[in-house]
Amino acid sequence: MRFPGSDFLDRHREDATLFIRLIVGFHLVYGTQDNVFSWERMLEFERFLAERSVPYPLAAAIISVYAQFFSGLLFIVGAAVRWAGAVMIINFIAALIIAHRGLPYPANFPPLMMLAAACFFLFHGAGGLSLDAALARRRQAASPTGASR
Repeated sequence: MRFPGSDFLDRHREDATLFIRLIVGFHLVYGTQDNVFSWERMLEFERFLAERSVPYPLAAAIISVYAQFFSGLLFIVGAAVRWAGAVMIINFIAALIIAHRGLPYPANFPPLMMLAAACFFLFHGAGGLSLDAALARRRQAASPTGASR
């Protein structure tokens, strides 16, 4: 028994990635904007990392915060999504090791979901409703053979 509207849903399958990109991107931007716009909050994060013996804690804090913030923006617009996904895989593996090791599963669920989403984006890409897809269509239309490079 087919689900009602399956043909429509199948035609727009690639557009569904937008929903995941928007919530993951929003979560990354929302979760880091306080550090981006407040040096005091960045220094709190530095102290948190220093307590966990992270080398160069200020540099690590800045790299992590800005990687998450800009990856979130890239996810939202659907640009360089595979690259942003790769960066977030590294970031959230580090977060799980540094900040979440030994915590119960419910406390690890948010970074595990972000890691899973980053893996999805690395393997799948941005989907149909994205800047990546629009640029690919433009490149294909501009190429002499009409085929993508």
